[in-house]
Amino acid sequence: MYNLNDKIVFITGGAAGIGATAVKLFLEEGAKHVTITDTNVTAGRQLEKELETKFKGRVKFVKCDVRNDEELFDIYKTIIDDHGFIDVVINNAGIANDSIDVYRTALNVNINALITSTLRARDLMRTDRSGRGGIIMNTSSAAALTQNRFLPVYCATKSAVLQFSICIGAQENYEKTGVKVMTMCYGVTDTSILSKETLKPFDEEMTDELYDCIKQFPVQSAKSAATGLIDACKRGDSGSVWLANDNKPVEDITPVVKKAYGLLTSLVI
Repeated sequence: MYNLNDKIVFITGGAAGIGATAVKLFLEEGAKHVTITDTNVTAGRQLEKELETKFKGRVKFVKCDVRNDEELFDIYKTIIDDHGFIDVVINNAGIANDSIDVYRTALNVNINALITSTLRARDLMRTDRSGRGGIIMNTSSAAALTQNRFLPVYCATKSAVLQFSICIGAQENYEKTGVKVMTMCYGVTDTSILSKETLKPFDEEMTDELYDCIKQFPVQSAKSAATGLIDACKRGDSGSVWLANDNKPVEDITPVVKKAYGLLTSLVI
């Protein structure tokens, strides 16, 4: 069981929704300091102000577009300069918008920035260099476990996150570095991502069908999803995959995912 007390935590996309709730839970678990990044400056500063009253000096918001390597790496450098190390990184920033004007941004945020952040964090945290090990939790989605004809880009990005995290989180890689890499898959969650202003299909004529489709799935609270994240961080092995869905306790679905990939692998070996 991983102890979150006295840990240095970094969360991208942490100003609202699941990320903001997770920030609060990490602090309640005794995290020494949590750095939050987001492009939503108003929400980020408000969250920092709100938490500062209870957790004075233990939380900091920094505006960052995770697609910008310079901005992202500067935050990593600041955390190392201020605290000496990083223990937990939650790559939570994401976009669910397949529209023709936004899908390239979604690709860059959901895949490229997440991979860049993971590689940077792993390099700083690894015990065979200057770090002291720790956890990187990458945010995928139940969309990586299903197919959705309305959101092909989103499903593709979250599937990429799943594969990347499983592969880089392999036990052999963990044993060399002391850095766990895990995957969190959230089911449909009651956050702003569900609004028609943010969640868009690749073909705008499919908007109503998309929302009818979503209504088939159970909706969980952000608190339930974030609680699942905390539990997975405590309990998870490197390379493991976790599902937080329907306000139920988080579930380790690694055996199911391994079985599925095993079936696919059998087709090529």
